[in-house]
Amino acid sequence: MSTPTADSPSLAAGEAQARRLDESDPSHRHLFHVPPADGGSYSESAYLAGNSLGLQPRATRDELLADLDAWGRLGVEGHLEAERAWLPYHELLTAPAARLVGGRPAETVVMNSLTVNLHLLMVSFYRPAGARTRIVIEDAAFPSDSYAVRSQARFHGLDPDDTVVRLRPRPGEDALRTEDVTGYLAAEGDRVALVLLGGVNYLTGELLDIPAITAAGRAAGAVVGWDLAHAVGNVPLALHDWDVDFAAWCSYKYLNSGPGALAGVFAHERHLGDPNLPRFEGWWSTAAATRFEMTPVARPPATVEAWQISNPPIFAMGPVRTSLELFDAVGMSALRARSLRLTGWLEQLLDEVTADRPLSVVTPRDPARRGCQLSVRIGAGSAGELTKRLRHEYGVIADAREPDVVRFAPVPLYSTYHDCWRAASALAALVGQSTKGGSA
Repeated sequence: MSTPTADSPSLAAGEAQARRLDESDPSHRHLFHVPPADGGSYSESAYLAGNSLGLQPRATRDELLADLDAWGRLGVEGHLEAERAWLPYHELLTAPAARLVGGRPAETVVMNSLTVNLHLLMVSFYRPAGARTRIVIEDAAFPSDSYAVRSQARFHGLDPDDTVVRLRPRPGEDALRTEDVTGYLAAEGDRVALVLLGGVNYLTGELLDIPAITAAGRAAGAVVGWDLAHAVGNVPLALHDWDVDFAAWCSYKYLNSGPGALAGVFAHERHLGDPNLPRFEGWWSTAAATRFEMTPVARPPATVEAWQISNPPIFAMGPVRTSLELFDAVGMSALRARSLRLTGWLEQLLDEVTADRPLSVVTPRDPARRGCQLSVRIGAGSAGELTKRLRHEYGVIADAREPDVVRFAPVPLYSTYHDCWRAASALAALVGQSTKGGSA
């Protein structure tokens, strides 16, 4: 390794260097509640688990209480008379959600939870016929996605072991290569009905080339959908311009909307209003202007709101609205720029830690191929046990994926360079150097 300069990351340079960087490149940490440290010598945790659950914005409590107060004061009349009237409440989220994912308002809606939305979308967009039956996912897909597509195959009377194709990285590699995905679609695309991949892989933090893979899938005649659970609020998105057929995401990770928070859906405008596209329907699937005519036949609008089924839960929508307002205020381009700086700095610190320890970073080194997550594979021991020690002995909150991956996510909204230094220093202290025969 080269000798660090005064401006380059170094564990030995310590806190002073991290503090200087935080002064010159500050976060918006003051807008969030940061859990107290459970160990170490600091009052706050170094919170690097926003890829699992984002921190609570300070504004959320008052905004949520205001919605609760409206219920107390108005009862049923709150549907029309509350300051944020409940009947059209979901519309407050539409435009900012569309901006965040690069969709148009007619293409974007906040509703339900992620896997429920994926199933509702697959009712419409997974239509196996003839030889075109396959569903393509990545081998390291989040288990919920695997369960969902396998159950969809069974629902259509197909064998999931034959129907679901799991694309794996090349031997000895941890991340999928774009050319391997597009190559498969070029060679086998006439048998593929649906491509459903994670925009950012939950395990490795790899950012897939969404526009290139979407173009390859559509050229092969397949429908292309994306699970953006780890991408939304993490990397810039342009779903409409990329010609994505559909997408779904959760909002409790980088969108900081609370555990189990409401999710989002995108469907490209070319599919909107198509009477031949099957959908499940409910009260909120019909046009708002005629909803209270109580007719027995739905008249769905030519927007993605046709995929809504039930009236939205107001108290669950409030935290999403508060979070989206924050993203609008800060801007995704500014967050991505800071993310590249912050994650790159953590990467260089981890290079120093992993150089002589049984550790390796499995996230792609190319900043364009990752979000703000760096995943570290440990050579021995349990990832879960290591994250417990990080938390209880050093006040560092990271995330484990058993058996051997620890995920660090320096979220640009609230993580600091000091958080990164604390995490790398704690990891170095807990994992012995190979020359000493130590292990995690």
